[in-house]
Amino acid sequence: MYTLYYSPGTASMVVHLALLEIGAPHELRLVDFEADEQHDAEYLKLNAGGVVPTLVIDGRALTESAALLMMLAERHPETKLAPAPRTPEHDAWTQWIVYLSNTLMSTYRLWFYPAELGSSEHDPAIRAALQKKIESVWDRLETHLKNHGPYLLGAEFSGADLLLAMLMRWSRNMPRPVSEWPALSRLADLIRARQSWQKLYAIEGLSGW
Repeated sequence: MYTLYYSPGTASMVVHLALLEIGAPHELRLVDFEADEQHDAEYLKLNAGGVVPTLVIDGRALTESAALLMMLAERHPETKLAPAPRTPEHDAWTQWIVYLSNTLMSTYRLWFYPAELGSSEHDPAIRAALQKKIESVWDRLETHLKNHGPYLLGAEFSGADLLLAMLMRWSRNMPRPVSEWPALSRLADLIRARQSWQKLYAIEGLSGW
């Protein structure tokens, strides 16, 4: 039994999707951001960063959404969220997950939380720089998917596509949402058609993109 501490539509989304894809028994525990529950003393004992997700595995509280996706994929190889170990496909899978975590996730953090740059709102130049960084990632992924898609690993779906879809969703209110990139938009449609995505939307009460 897994226990996932989550907040709807946040970085916990990819872990929730992975659990649904796997079909493993799990318990959900909502962390209410509006009530600032992520900073409660009891929650901070589980996740010192005061963020989600936190996934309890065998009594151990673990964090970092990309890492948790990788752990779940390795613990449930029959679901094929990751290619077989020690294959070129697995190497590419690892590369894409680390790339998405290092580039998009870290940049989004600064986009959504300007206080981390020492201000209540972005200086226009900083905001433009962050937007340019995010869009440069879309450009790279668009080229890759046009040449090698429809999924990040080609013809086969993997957990890396779940992570990418979550990050694409976060662009929906940006000046240029990811829907303006055709190959990325096609991938988004494929992931949104999956049962796990639709079930998550019902559970987390999400709507729209």
